Amino acid sequence: MNFKHKNKTLSVFLSFILGSFGAHRFYLYGKRDPIAWLHLLSLPLAFLFSSLYFNLNPFVTYAPWLFSLLAGIFMSLILGLKSDARWDQQYNPQSEIKSDSSWLLALLLVFATGTGAIVLIGMMARAFDLLYTGGAYG
Repeated sequence: MNFKHKNKTLSVFLSFILGSFGAHRFYLYGKRDPIAWLHLLSLPLAFLFSSLYFNLNPFVTYAPWLFSLLAGIFMSLILGLKSDARWDQQYNPQSEIKSDSSWLLALLLVFATGTGAIVLIGMMARAFDLLYTGGAYG
């Protein structure tokens, strides 16, 4: 049986860029992963909520996709900070190729940390604005 080697840097890149659509989960676990399908369905679900409840704030109706986006960014940090030995043990048990992370992974992790902090702080600021002022600042 042919086992495909899972690249750590590619999975972090997919999680960072396309994590809200579940691309990293499809890459790591395949088409049968239910969490990947939840990620993929979050954007159509947000569109459905915004069309049904058009008088609500878009921050509320697009919440499923925003949480999926945040989960994808945080998952890129979790995947990238795993040691190469543990990565191979979990995702490449039958592969003879050993993972060797490079500077590109470190650069992706720096960008993921900054982007995750910006998205999280922005979501918290907008949520508090809606909660305490009713959206008076935006």
